[in-house]
Amino acid sequence: MSSARVVVTGLGATSPVGGTVTDTWSALLAGTSGARVLEEEWATDLPARIAARVAVEPTEVLERVKARRLDRSGQFALVAALEAWADSGLADADADADVDHERLGVAIASGIGGVTTLLSNYDMLRAKGPRLVSPLAIPMLMPNSPAANVGLAIGARAGVHTPVSACASGNEAIAHGLDMIRLGRADVVVVGGTEAAIHPLPMAAFANMGALSRRNDDPTAASRPWDVDRDGFLLGEGAAVLVIESAEHAEARGARVYAELAGAGITADSHDIAQPDPAGLGATRAMRTALVEGGLEPRDVVHINAHATSTPQGDVAECLAITNALSGETDHVVITSTKSMTGHLLGAAGALESMATVLALHHRVVPPTINLDTRDSAVKLDLATEQRTLPAGDVAALNNSFGFGGHNVAIAFRSA
Repeated sequence: MSSARVVVTGLGATSPVGGTVTDTWSALLAGTSGARVLEEEWATDLPARIAARVAVEPTEVLERVKARRLDRSGQFALVAALEAWADSGLADADADADVDHERLGVAIASGIGGVTTLLSNYDMLRAKGPRLVSPLAIPMLMPNSPAANVGLAIGARAGVHTPVSACASGNEAIAHGLDMIRLGRADVVVVGGTEAAIHPLPMAAFANMGALSRRNDDPTAASRPWDVDRDGFLLGEGAAVLVIESAEHAEARGARVYAELAGAGITADSHDIAQPDPAGLGATRAMRTALVEGGLEPRDVVHINAHATSTPQGDVAECLAITNALSGETDHVVITSTKSMTGHLLGAAGALESMATVLALHHRVVPPTINLDTRDSAVKLDLATEQRTLPAGDVAALNNSFGFGGHNVAIAFRSA
């Protein structure tokens, strides 16, 4: 594999705190929560009746006919991808000559896929018979549908991929895109993640396994990473997409560069299907691998957007892993969890948080972690509870994602 430099040239998002990157970033810096009580009748009897829905419905952005042919997860992905594509400058009429479509790829992940389409069509089957099941159900519910539709929209022919590794999926898609470029298979890859699982069945299942916060009377305070009163994560939805390309390709077309995508580390715990390794060994190796691949040292890292979902075991294990991965050199590292505001977007979480990490490096400012009222005494790291400024110069940042099944992915970014 080559060591070609890879850069981020476009960003797109639709999230619980904003319908665009600009709105999402502004809300994160302001410490705005996207959580609310679910008002649908089906939520009445759920143990956890709170979630973080997108701030702007995709049907307000997409053409009606196009939206009807996509699962909600596909709608999110297309909204975010089109924003990122436009932001990169590659959507301009004159820019098509800058893209060899046979060297243009897509890697858009999802942890669960088109679950709302699957379950709604099953309900239709049970209620009214097979004739009323949608003929579009399969192309809507298949996990690769968001990636495929993004690929169709931009004409990607180098390969269209859908990594599925639970809550690590979005970052694994970014890592896959990085590999595609460094292996010489593509010049430009549209990468990210999407998820739309705010539905009674997955919410009941997550709640019954003890994963969701049940702070139903105070939804904006439900996601509280590292706080002693944390009781589980808040389910979110949405998508985030990055356009990455070789530095050579970006320079040739005069592209604006947000940051360098320096490296990625992917490991597995082989510990438990749902619980993290309490020693954080796999997470440690993932971060160390990302740094080595990026030619970075622990002293280069000034910021980490942590996985930090607000679960009792996971938050502490990650902090231990961070300390070990950086060989104890953590005094200069500012850590935050944007999940405190967006909730947990599952397969889209890594992509949204990588976007936030890129913008933190680009603007030299870290969003706060909200709801951190009383820190868990086991956590010794520098946690941002208000906006924090990053130093000037050539610095690096990490974004961590860990998923059920023991999946660990760390992405390393370097300032442009």
